[in-house]
Amino acid sequence: MSGKIVNVAVVGAGVVGSSFMNQIIAMKSPITYSLIYVGEAENSLISKDYSPLKLDANWKDTLAKASDKTLTLPELIEFLKKSPKPTILVDNTSSAYISGFYPKIVEAGISIATPNKKAFSSDLATWKEIFAGRPTDGLVYHEATVGAGLPILSFLREIIQTGDEVEKIEGIFSGTLSYIFNEFSTIQPNDVKFSDIVKVAKELGYTEPDPRDDLNGLDVARKVTIVARISGLQVENPQSFPVQSLIPKPLESIESAAEFLEKLPEYDADLTKLKEEAAKEKKVLRFIGKVDVKTNTVSVGIEKYDYSHPFAALKGSDNVISIKTKRYTNPVVIQGAGAGADVTAAGILGDVIKIAQRL
Repeated sequence: MSGKIVNVAVVGAGVVGSSFMNQIIAMKSPITYSLIYVGEAENSLISKDYSPLKLDANWKDTLAKASDKTLTLPELIEFLKKSPKPTILVDNTSSAYISGFYPKIVEAGISIATPNKKAFSSDLATWKEIFAGRPTDGLVYHEATVGAGLPILSFLREIIQTGDEVEKIEGIFSGTLSYIFNEFSTIQPNDVKFSDIVKVAKELGYTEPDPRDDLNGLDVARKVTIVARISGLQVENPQSFPVQSLIPKPLESIESAAEFLEKLPEYDADLTKLKEEAAKEKKVLRFIGKVDVKTNTVSVGIEKYDYSHPFAALKGSDNVISIKTKRYTNPVVIQGAGAGADVTAAGILGDVIKIAQRL
């Protein structure tokens, strides 16, 4: 044992949060990770004296029986500021409200590990505030905001710190849209309709409850904003560059997801035509996020790729990111599962470990 002890506070115990809790409780490490707070929407487990909470594989039952009410964010910050040991806050939510407190959390000397994209892809001023780099600030790691557990952001940051310069990043950043386009536009000719694939993707649980939350391109735009900023571009927000929405305009305002899916087949013709045009050029369609540092441009939308291109042969719901730099003239390609509770939780836990090692 190294003798090092860090206190860990966890907010959010949903699908990803539950997987994270299972992993951190089961983890063997020379560093002691002392869970002192686990909070859900209504109730929470709080170690008022900062001693480790006694949690095991049945932690969910323990949390369900907890009598303590969940602390407000200001209360949680005050509680963690008084911790006698270095503290890491793990935000497993996608809450814009919680991420809005990141600057205050960091300024209080509390470190953050999170898959929550909101703070890192909102306005540029918030990004700069989070990463102001004051000597007393907590550390911030957010690997799982792009590509779940894939080592995309850590690789980018490391090569930039060594003096390399990013020239171009392009890739498939959405597991949902990866699956949809891998099935819709294939090397072997098919007559599959876009709307049919969207329905299948929803049935398989690949899409959000309302598929429009995937098809509007905003999730990809958020991820692209993050990698662009790390690469040195001053991207104001995800609305400040072209983002192609796959939602037909007349269907944007429809209230229910069920009605949207019912009417989507009426608009298949445009994408079918685009697919057929690509096939004539021996190309496939893919939904891509692009960052071109040399031209200072960022974009999200459908692109065509030759059958021989690595993106054309992609299967399932994998993410694949190509990174070309001054040193890596032959791009580095990172590919793998870009979604899923276990791989996302592993990415978050990896960040917790990195923070603990540095504290």
